[in-house]
Amino acid sequence: MDIRRLELLRELADRGSVTAVAAATHRTASAVSQQLKILEREAGVPLTERAGRGIALTSAGRALARTATEVATAIERAEALWEEFRAQPRGEVSLVIFPTGGQMLLPGLLTTVDGMPGLTLHAGDLDSTVGDIADLTADYDVVVADSPGVLPGWSERGLAVVQLMREPLDIALPEGHPLGARSSLSPADLADQTWIGTPEGLPFDRILRRIEGANGTPARIAQRFADNGIVESLVAAGHGIAILPRYTTRDRENGLITRPLTGVRASRLISVLMRPDRAERPSVRAVVTALRDEAARFEAQHTG
Repeated sequence: MDIRRLELLRELADRGSVTAVAAATHRTASAVSQQLKILEREAGVPLTERAGRGIALTSAGRALARTATEVATAIERAEALWEEFRAQPRGEVSLVIFPTGGQMLLPGLLTTVDGMPGLTLHAGDLDSTVGDIADLTADYDVVVADSPGVLPGWSERGLAVVQLMREPLDIALPEGHPLGARSSLSPADLADQTWIGTPEGLPFDRILRRIEGANGTPARIAQRFADNGIVESLVAAGHGIAILPRYTTRDRENGLITRPLTGVRASRLISVLMRPDRAERPSVRAVVTALRDEAARFEAQHTG
């Protein structure tokens, strides 16, 4: 079987449509369909089937797509081994990161990468409206995500996952709030409060769901925003309380105070997600190693 056709099948498994595969691989949709039909003849079994107005992989197609991932990973591993003999990591690496993660990790990471001759890092921030962040691994070498933990879907998709750090999440209050007299806060303390929330499904919103579960009553959410800077401003102005990350919330300088939450797990895991073949590239490994070092340095600086 042609490796390039196997790669198209793998792209179809990741992207879900022939049109998306065509756009990502700079082909026409008809060219992609033709190559997939040739691969199907080579395989001797149906690899796709009709699904509504599009197509979906059969069980054989999904199995062969997993094999394509294994082949791509083996090739990248072999090339990485050869590159280690030839030179230091070099080339271009693309990275996308959520805003507060970038605030914590990008300054030091970029400084480190600047000291690696021949290696260029193209970094961008994550759009908060992205549905499944794992989808971004199709377009970026390195995806830095925040989540409650390692999500089952990541392993199901065969992604390489590197855990960087776990950051506590605190309750943010306006200065002078009566609850500010307490050293920590429980869900019961927060039962009658008005909240500035985040869009549903984001990590902070999941913590609020746990608080609701502990109290047995729904939270009163006045507004929802994805941008932490807006949330901080609204809390400081007295419009509600919020859940915010400990290391990047600017308390005591903009009318905020923060208190740790007890009784429910209130933290987020910050991880790197990658396609397994890309994870084998020396340039990508160098960036991930620098990310791990920067996360450890940052965490030690803020917990020591």
